[in-house]
Amino acid sequence: MSPAVASNGKTGPVGVGFIGVGNISDAYLTNLTKFPDVKVLFLSDIDTARAAAQAEKWGVPQSGTVEELLAHPDVEIVVNLTIPAAHAEVDLRIIAAGKHVWSEKPYAVTRESAQAVKAAAEAAGVLVCVAPDTILGGGIQTGLRAIKAGKIGKPLTAVTMFQVGGPEAWHPSPEFLFATGGGPLMDMGPYYISTLVSIFGAASRVMAIGSKARETRVIATGPKAGTEFPVEEPTHVSALVEFAGGGSAQMTYSFESKFFRMGFVEINGSENSIVLPDPNMFDGESKLLTGYDMEKGLQSETLEVTGTTYGRGTGVLEMAQAIREGRPVRIPGDIAFHVLDIMLAIRESIASGQWVVVDSSLPEINALPVAWDPMDATL
Repeated sequence: MSPAVASNGKTGPVGVGFIGVGNISDAYLTNLTKFPDVKVLFLSDIDTARAAAQAEKWGVPQSGTVEELLAHPDVEIVVNLTIPAAHAEVDLRIIAAGKHVWSEKPYAVTRESAQAVKAAAEAAGVLVCVAPDTILGGGIQTGLRAIKAGKIGKPLTAVTMFQVGGPEAWHPSPEFLFATGGGPLMDMGPYYISTLVSIFGAASRVMAIGSKARETRVIATGPKAGTEFPVEEPTHVSALVEFAGGGSAQMTYSFESKFFRMGFVEINGSENSIVLPDPNMFDGESKLLTGYDMEKGLQSETLEVTGTTYGRGTGVLEMAQAIREGRPVRIPGDIAFHVLDIMLAIRESIASGQWVVVDSSLPEINALPVAWDPMDATL
């Protein structure tokens, strides 16, 4: 279980600030501006005009520079929505200011920078938690509860797949998704791998291959349409992961396919199989597969979704409540640290053509109570 952070004696809603208010900030602000146990106080961005516009749009009382945000006495959690390559650097600044961190994935882009963040947080007595919080959503939680209840027997194998043509077709500034720390593995892998380790536990080793369809891509939409940019990461990755408990998973992440297939997560157990919903979403049904009849065909049961499906920001709220209550968070940063270790091992296997050992450990992953509702005022 993750350690609890010492309470600072404050009561009432937890103050939240943002560093970075790009595309994904709307998804977070949609929820965090209405959850009663948190209060968004300040938005910052390298583009202060953009921060001001978002503050006006969402009714946030203040906006400005990162320095102004970090000096705000009532901001306790800072949501880091910068590009992946900047995550560790920004996290270290937040920690140095004595504030807790909720960061978008991935944890960092190197083990060394991730370890530096982890060590700094431990020394400062603050929390670093990292997306995705989709594993707290009712969709994935419903499937995980079924697996933990023995509905498929012992989980043995998994197949996951994410394949699209590439985000340059829709994202107005997609360059970071192809730069170091991006690519389909680092961008989408956290959703799928976080789900898999919730089921199988810690990974022990990986083997992978990867490729790039081309060295440059062209932005298709928005003010930069027609702009060519370099591709630094593999845009197709196929990986085999072996878990310490004996299970295994085949994974595909691709920005090279004209045949779009997203959200495919199939878990095969000693008794039955289950198809989970898209791990990039908070809702979606799980289908339990129990057999095949020659006359009736596939025998299956759709599981009723239980739990919250509000969306991004759920993890920030749960973190805020843990801080006030002096208890462990349910998505400790060490989960994201282990997921990063797996993804970096996959990249190393692509480069070497060899199996790569995953050394990091995995903390206990605690399920949310079914009745937990982000709209309840508890603080």
